[in-house]
Amino acid sequence: MHRGKISMTTKVSKTQWQYLEQRPHPWRKQLYFKEKRLKAFDVWITMLVENMSPEEASEDWDLPLAAVEEAIQYCETHQDLLRQEADEERHRLEAKGISLEPKITT
Repeated sequence: MHRGKISMTTKVSKTQWQYLEQRPHPWRKQLYFKEKRLKAFDVWITMLVENMSPEEASEDWDLPLAAVEEAIQYCETHQDLLRQEADEERHRLEAKGISLEPKITT
């Protein structure tokens, strides 16, 4: 796994990926699947959490297997950027009073 530093201002080459693209957003730089409203990260993290194979993810999201494999490669090589954006999103939600901590009831 690549763990190099990637800043929030890093530009990703638009020709580097066949199935992924950057979308206009004020602060988010991570890539989405072309022609879908789905971030590569969303597929990748779900695969990790649910222990899914690329083939299962391909079927579940109706994506070509090559697109899922590309998303895995992208996410594994851009973890710092993805972590920074998750932290930014968490900060923005908390600033709006939205807690991400689970509510424990007794």
